[in-house]
Amino acid sequence: MAQEVQDASAFTGEGESPEGLSELARAVRDWRQNDVAASVAKMPPRRSRFSTWSDVEVPDLVTPADLDLDYARDLGLPGQYPFTRGVQPTMYRGRLWTMRMFAGFGTPAQTNERFKYLLREGQTGLSTAFDFPTLMGYDSDSPRALGEVGMCGVAVDTLRDMEVLYGDIPLDQVTTSMTINGPAIVLLSFYVALADVRGIPRDRIGGTVQNDCLKEFIAQHAWLVPPRPAMRMVTDMIEFCSREVPRWNTVSISGYHIREAGATAAQELAFTLADGLAYVEACLERGMAVDEFAPRLSFFFDVHNDFFEEISKFRAARRMWARFMKERYGAKKAESLKLRTHAQTAGVSLAAQQPYNNVARVALQALAAVLGGTQSLHTNSLDETYALPTEEAVTIALRTQQLVAHESGAANTIDPLGGSYYVEWLTNRLESEALDYIRRIDEMGGMVRAVEKGYPQREIARSAYEFERQLNQGERIMVGVNDFKHDEPDRIPTLKLDEAVQQRQIEALAQVKAGRSKTEVDAALAAVRSAAKGSANLMPPIVHAARVYCTEQEICDVLRDVFGTYSDPAEF
Repeated sequence: MAQEVQDASAFTGEGESPEGLSELARAVRDWRQNDVAASVAKMPPRRSRFSTWSDVEVPDLVTPADLDLDYARDLGLPGQYPFTRGVQPTMYRGRLWTMRMFAGFGTPAQTNERFKYLLREGQTGLSTAFDFPTLMGYDSDSPRALGEVGMCGVAVDTLRDMEVLYGDIPLDQVTTSMTINGPAIVLLSFYVALADVRGIPRDRIGGTVQNDCLKEFIAQHAWLVPPRPAMRMVTDMIEFCSREVPRWNTVSISGYHIREAGATAAQELAFTLADGLAYVEACLERGMAVDEFAPRLSFFFDVHNDFFEEISKFRAARRMWARFMKERYGAKKAESLKLRTHAQTAGVSLAAQQPYNNVARVALQALAAVLGGTQSLHTNSLDETYALPTEEAVTIALRTQQLVAHESGAANTIDPLGGSYYVEWLTNRLESEALDYIRRIDEMGGMVRAVEKGYPQREIARSAYEFERQLNQGERIMVGVNDFKHDEPDRIPTLKLDEAVQQRQIEALAQVKAGRSKTEVDAALAAVRSAAKGSANLMPPIVHAARVYCTEQEICDVLRDVFGTYSDPAEF
C-alpha cells in the first residue's frame, strides 16, 4: 500500500505540465505491465476487442496523458465559442429542452386530437409526421397513394387539411416541427398561408421544417426533383424566411436518417455537417450575408445505443460547426456559430423481439441526448417496430423525458461529463474522423457533387453491412435479438388504423376542389411555373397557390415538370 501511495505522488499535483504528464504516462505503463497483467492472468478479458457501437476501438483507460486538450481552445465556457459545453450560458438550469413527440396518422382531425392530448400531457412543441404520399408530393386521390393514405403519418393535400390539423392550436404560442423534405416548400407555404388566414403576423410563428434535400439523396430517398433544383428550393426558403418568417428554422440539417441508414457516428457527424456547409455555400452564392441566415439553421441528430459515443458526438458537432462558421465563412454573430439541435432516439435500435426492452433503450438514449446538450428531444415509443404508437406507448415515451428532466439530476449542471478523460478523448476522436471525411468531400467539389458521385451512399452501405455482419456473427450483442432470447411470442397492444381513412380523405379533397375557383387555381399554378422557369423566389407564388386551395400534388407536378425527376444511381 505504501508503494501505491508513492507511485501516485510521483505525478499527483503536477497539473498538465509536460513533466507531470510524462510521469503519468510512465505510471500507466507500469500499471499495465504489472497490475493489469496480473489481473488478466487471473481473469482474461470477456472480449478480445472492445469498441463503440460504431466500431471505434476503446482503450482500457484514458488519462490526461492521452489528451491534446487546451481548455480555452477546445472547450470554453457554456454559451461561448467554441460551444463544446453548450450553446446557452445556463443550459437546462434556465429552460429545459423542448419535448416533442412525433405525431401524425390518419386524417388531420385524428392527428389534431393526438396533438391536443400530448399538449395536455406536458409536451412543449408539436412535431408533425406526414404520410408517404404527402412526403412524395402526391395527393390522397392519386393512384400512387393507394393503400398509403394516413398509414405512416397524416395526410395533407390542401390548406383545408392544415386548417383542421392545427385547429384550436395557437400558432403564435407553440412551435411546430414538420418532418418533410422534397415538398417542404409546399407544406411550409401551407403553414404560412394558414397564419395569414388566421391573421397571425408571419414574424410571430415559429418552428422548423426539415427541408434537408441532401440527406434524402444520401439516405431516406423521399425526394421530389434532382439535387441541384432541390438546392434552389431550399435556398429560396432560407431567403424568404430570413426576411418574412424570422423565427422559423428553414432547414433541419438531418443526420438522423443518415445514421438510421447504417452510418457510424463519425459518418453521421461528417455527412451532416457537410450538408450544412453546402447550404451555407448555396446561400452565399445567392448573395446573402452569412450572419443574415446562419442563426436560423438548425440540426437533427440520432441518439443511438452507445451512451458515451453519442454524448461525444453532440459535443464534437458544436465545436466543429462553430469553427467552420468562424474560420471558413467569417461569421461574426455568436448566433451564427451555434449548432442548435433537435435529437431523436434511434428508431433503428428498436426491436420487435421483447419490445418492452425498448423502454430501457430509449431511456438510456434520452439521457445521452440530454448529457450531450440537445435543445429539443423526441423519444420513440416501445411499439414502433409494429405500428404507429398507441396513446399509452407515446405517454410512456413522453414520461421518459420528464423523468430525465425532473428526477435524474442530469439537468441540474451544465455538461456534467465535460472533463471526463474518456469523453474528451472520444470527442476528439470523432471530430478527427469526421474532419477527414469532410476533407475528402471538399476535394470532390462539395457535398452536392459527392452525392452525385454516390460517395456518402457507398460509405454508409459499407458501414451498414459491417454492423449487420457483427450482429449475425455474435461479435456484438443486441439483447433479446441475437442473445438472451426467448421463444414466447411477444404480444403488445398496437394502433390499428381504419382503412376507410383513404376514402374519407378523398371525399374531403373532392369537396375542396368543388368549392374553389378554377380560374384562381390555374392562374396561381401558372405563376408557380413562371417562377420555377425563371430566378424569382418560389415561396411567394406557392403561398398564394396555397391560399386559393391548390393541392400539394398540383404544385409539385408543376415543379416536377419544370425541374425534372430523379432516379437514384444503382450502386453495388
